[in-house]
Amino acid sequence: MLSFENGCKGMVLNLEEHMVGAVVLGNATAIKEGDTVTRTKRVAAIQVGEGLLGRVIDTLGDAIDGHGPILGERFEMPLERNAPGVIYRQPVDTPLQTGFKAIDAMIPIGKGQRELIIGDRQSGKTSIAIDTILNQRKLFEQGKPVYCIYVAIGQKASSIANVVETLTRYGAMDYTTIVAAPSAASAPMQSFAPFAGAAIGEFFRDTGRDALVIYDDLSKQAIAYREISLLLRRSPGREAFPGDIFFLHARLLERAARIIGNDDIARSMNDIPDSLKIKVKGGGSLTALPIIETQMEDVSAYIPTNVISITDGQIFLEMNLFNAGIKPAINVGISVSRIGGAAQIKAIKKVAGSLKLDQAQFSELETFAKFSSDLEATTKRAIDRGRKNQALLKQDLHAPMPIEEQVAILYIAMNGYLDKIHLNQVKIFEKQFLELLSTQYHTALTSIAEGQWNNQIIQVLIEVAKSLLTKYPQS
Repeated sequence: MLSFENGCKGMVLNLEEHMVGAVVLGNATAIKEGDTVTRTKRVAAIQVGEGLLGRVIDTLGDAIDGHGPILGERFEMPLERNAPGVIYRQPVDTPLQTGFKAIDAMIPIGKGQRELIIGDRQSGKTSIAIDTILNQRKLFEQGKPVYCIYVAIGQKASSIANVVETLTRYGAMDYTTIVAAPSAASAPMQSFAPFAGAAIGEFFRDTGRDALVIYDDLSKQAIAYREISLLLRRSPGREAFPGDIFFLHARLLERAARIIGNDDIARSMNDIPDSLKIKVKGGGSLTALPIIETQMEDVSAYIPTNVISITDGQIFLEMNLFNAGIKPAINVGISVSRIGGAAQIKAIKKVAGSLKLDQAQFSELETFAKFSSDLEATTKRAIDRGRKNQALLKQDLHAPMPIEEQVAILYIAMNGYLDKIHLNQVKIFEKQFLELLSTQYHTALTSIAEGQWNNQIIQVLIEVAKSLLTKYPQS
């Protein structure tokens, strides 16, 4: 880090024989030729602590929400830090529930995973991220919080304000920090905002707690980084991006990890900041949900392919599905989680085991069915069930569903109990079925939430469904 005469901070990025190439963090207009620049003998860092929860900060860690200074003890966390070595990690096997049936059943996310959300603009990428934060409210109330960090890069200030308003309205700001680098911010501020988010997440991770960081979105960070690199005269490559753009995203996303549960081993972890050494505990995790915006659904462009190859799976959102009213607009065929069933509770693994394959086959069959009028009975049945499952997987905005309710309704659908009712009755049935369960058979839902899955629970679900189905006209 450098310090300019007028108090501005700068960061050295190029060190050459007769010249130092640096970027200015903050307002560069007051810097004049001939000003004295001094080195601070410190690396770029951010002050992190519990006081950041519920606040909106900039890349340098300063509050920008008008609620006064950040209070409480603060620890200096470097923006750039080596990811934990493989010895200090443990396998990803604990689910991080998003509250979306389509994701928790088919593309499960585990604590410590990196799952990419990719799609064109206005296809619902941010909504998935925001609703995942809202879904952590229940855990916060139970005293087992997942601390969330939402990094907004290159967005309109009004869009960031809307996110803050939504999170405040649903009580999610209690466990959330927002790092804002709006489109009006300088390229360095936008480029280093995700690193600030990662540093905050690492504070929670290394003190033995769970954290979730959302980078919205890394394509705008790449553009800001390209701007800096071209100004520093670094040679451009494909799509005019510099050669180290892959490394930029790789070293950022590699910091997501699930730390080993042994405190003694965790304390010997590489690259722990001095300020944090006394507080280190094992068993924490940092989950990353990077967002990438595609142009005309081109996943083969440079930045999308880079980030796909770094992450542990992707959720691909398609505009055609979104426009057809299927929300979240997930293309089941090319969305994948490379952690898979390891990050699911037993009940949903049993219930929704074949759902992803069924829905992928259904989308193929539906395309084929458009050209053919006389279909055989099994194909007709597969298409009909696929349509009903698709209707069931639709979810309203800001309405994440608890995992036990997801298991209950998916069991009924997957075992053919909805085959006889009309397609337009599916959502009505779901609402009534879940209301009936939560009011009269609450113990069954509680048992599923606690991880149980047995014949007794299955019997209750079947009885409730059968009694309700008698009131529906059969197709």
